[in-house]
Amino acid sequence: MNQQTNNLEVWMRGPIAGLAPLLQPVAHAILQAREEVNLMMIDFPEELLWESPAGCASVAFHLQHLSGVLDRLFTYANDQALNEDQLELLQLESVKNQPNINVKTLLTRFNNQVNKALTQLKNTNEKTLLEPRGIGRKKIPSNVLGLLFHSAEHTQRHTGQLYVTVKVLKSTKNNIIQL
Repeated sequence: MNQQTNNLEVWMRGPIAGLAPLLQPVAHAILQAREEVNLMMIDFPEELLWESPAGCASVAFHLQHLSGVLDRLFTYANDQALNEDQLELLQLESVKNQPNINVKTLLTRFNNQVNKALTQLKNTNEKTLLEPRGIGRKKIPSNVLGLLFHSAEHTQRHTGQLYVTVKVLKSTKNNIIQL
């Protein structure tokens, strides 16, 4: 990829090889989020990971939630229920100051989940996109396309929220240091 192409947003770089045309926007949104998340987290101070400026969700929450949402929604798209590990991770998303959680582990988990999602997208037949799927234990009605689209939309939403939280926390830390 040349420098000019690399400066473009993911969707402007062309189709993702091996991916059905109708699923390209989902992949583009998720890949764009991955690029932005990894870039914004460069040199993020570990001690601010659990801070919640103005009562907003912490950076740690957003990073856990980004991975978790992709995992859960793609599981439902596969017509499967969440397993015990997924349910435990869901519960942990709202638990602050978890041991052994740091920026590197959260980014690794997110990047791995994006890779897993892309593999599943490549294995998704377009003919299945309108097949009904249930969400959660209540089996709230949706379909494969709805789940995949929402995974992309929700990932982008939390990427934006994460961006603002990171900026505020870095700015606050820099202002404190400058005083």
